Amino acid sequence: MAETAAVLEAQRLENIQRNRALLQDLGIHRKHIIAAPKPVASRPAKKRKLDFVNLPSRSSARIASAPVKHEYLDPESEEDKPTRRSGKRKSAGKANVKREARAIRDTTHDTEATSAVPTKDVEALRDGWARWTPAAGLPTRDEDSTFHFDDQPTFTPNKSPEEMLREGCFGGSYFRPLYSRRLGITVSDDWRELPEAWTAGLDIGSWLTSSTYNPDINKYKVSCGQSIEEWEAAGWINHTYDVRGWFQWYCRFFVGRRCDDDERQVSRWRKCVGETGRWRRMLLKKYVALGIREVFDDGEEEEQIDVSPVVHQTCHHWAFEVRQNVLDAYWRTGR
Repeated sequence: MAETAAVLEAQRLENIQRNRALLQDLGIHRKHIIAAPKPVASRPAKKRKLDFVNLPSRSSARIASAPVKHEYLDPESEEDKPTRRSGKRKSAGKANVKREARAIRDTTHDTEATSAVPTKDVEALRDGWARWTPAAGLPTRDEDSTFHFDDQPTFTPNKSPEEMLREGCFGGSYFRPLYSRRLGITVSDDWRELPEAWTAGLDIGSWLTSSTYNPDINKYKVSCGQSIEEWEAAGWINHTYDVRGWFQWYCRFFVGRRCDDDERQVSRWRKCVGETGRWRRMLLKKYVALGIREVFDDGEEEEQIDVSPVVHQTCHHWAFEVRQNVLDAYWRTGR
């Protein structure tokens, strides 16, 4: 037995020497093939702070000249702070961000939506998009910064469209020129219908109409969701009212427009970030899992981790952000 073991060991060493010689002849070194594992430092749990006031707008030459990173993605499906430092930020891990973004894209289903291919001619549709009269007043806002609409009591977002635009959303590309295959036309310049106060001081080309989706524009510096084109192909865009989908509907609803698509859109919002919405619950569970009970600044310390920036950005695109009262309630009740 001992002799067999000795023979096998001698053969193993001979094979090692022969392989090393072969790699040397080929100019390949082991250190180029297998990198030493990087030590994983333990980092304190991230805490997050939110500002309820409008943040100042900014225009960045770095962002404006950024190279194309990927095709436009619109996280309005099931569906990161402009004041953050411009340097690279550490997160819980790129793999986690990509996995969460993929999960958000792959689980985006709206079973109540139906294909809304219009029967009207295109010009009549265009006229309808622009010609409407406010049928309701502006919402009220309570001490917790939550909005309330008299005719939709279950619709309680805590971000206004203006805040979403100024903080950074949809990769700066939501109002880019959009080609609709269903209508056979390109829609552009419809951002001009927004109240002037919402876009005053913003670099429109970077923050609203960029031809490429730039995650650096987003409040949480990540991309997530599907494109408007994908939503249209799935039949989840109601062209009669809002050719761009959810956020366009929210902008118009916020300033008083009412239409037959309101119930569907409010229902979608509730399923995503309402009191029992999937993305809201997912995000709050992550806070609890990390033992975070207070909402503090995140991303300011290089060694801090992010609490799921992808889910945060998704919720932000649905006009919801974790606030202290919401987090407190979840710790108390688990919902």
